[in-house]
Amino acid sequence: MYARAVAAATTVLLGAMVLSPTAEVLAAGGHERPLIVGHRGAAAYAPENTLPSVDKAAALGCRWVENDVQRTRDGELVVLHDDSLRRTTNVEQVFPGRAPWKVKDFTAAEISRLDAGSWFSPAYAGTRVPTLKQYMRRVEQRHEKLLLEVKNPELYPGVERQILKLLGHEGWLDRRHLTDRLIVQSFSADSVRTVHRLDPAVTTAFLGRPATADLRRYAGFADLINPSWTTLTTEYVSRVHAVPGPHGSPLRVFTWTVDDAPRARTVSGYGVDGIISDRPDVVRAALDAP
Repeated sequence: MYARAVAAATTVLLGAMVLSPTAEVLAAGGHERPLIVGHRGAAAYAPENTLPSVDKAAALGCRWVENDVQRTRDGELVVLHDDSLRRTTNVEQVFPGRAPWKVKDFTAAEISRLDAGSWFSPAYAGTRVPTLKQYMRRVEQRHEKLLLEVKNPELYPGVERQILKLLGHEGWLDRRHLTDRLIVQSFSADSVRTVHRLDPAVTTAFLGRPATADLRRYAGFADLINPSWTTLTTEYVSRVHAVPGPHGSPLRVFTWTVDDAPRARTVSGYGVDGIISDRPDVVRAALDAP
């Protein structure tokens, strides 16, 4: 549906080679509080990485949601955190003879048969593992923004190109999305570098805490450095902010996974630009409190 318009827009963008990354993210340093990102939707309140979790995040007023993307045996991009289906579906009951139940060993049709909600609560029985396309469309419907994690890219050669192709087809590589609605991240520096090389206009993030001496190297391909809250200090955040990223703006910091009020206030005091949380409402209330 969007292919022709997206192709034209992408040509213009790539002709310029760079586009200012997500505006809201790069302005976050001037905000009174960090941006709040719903982790895997709103994972404390609905089964993670599912459409009901996106809905719950929206109901909580969360403007950003995070997800994890992997690939099935027949090449479908699906939203699931673990490389195994065991923890968050009933795969052991439906396919008892196929241990260790790796995502890459199942077709999309097989995964679509699984219950991805009952493990969390009987209220979510029958919830399915969404495809990335389904997830993105729900995020769009809920007027949310997406922090997309390329999960286990070493298991899925070429997955970065495939993700970008789907993003383009679904209209997520136009100027509006690129400047204000999309970040692609990974724990793999090579994967983040690949996304930046394939489409320099996409805002990218590295999950982890590089040594301060290495920050300029990471700044060649990542707009954000996103470490665990357990590794953060005010000094480290300041060091990150002092380094210009690939689009010329200072690197920013989103931290994870912060679910209680005292910790939210602590990391906000460090100067982080975003907080990723299973309980975005708790973080918001903590940061809004006088």
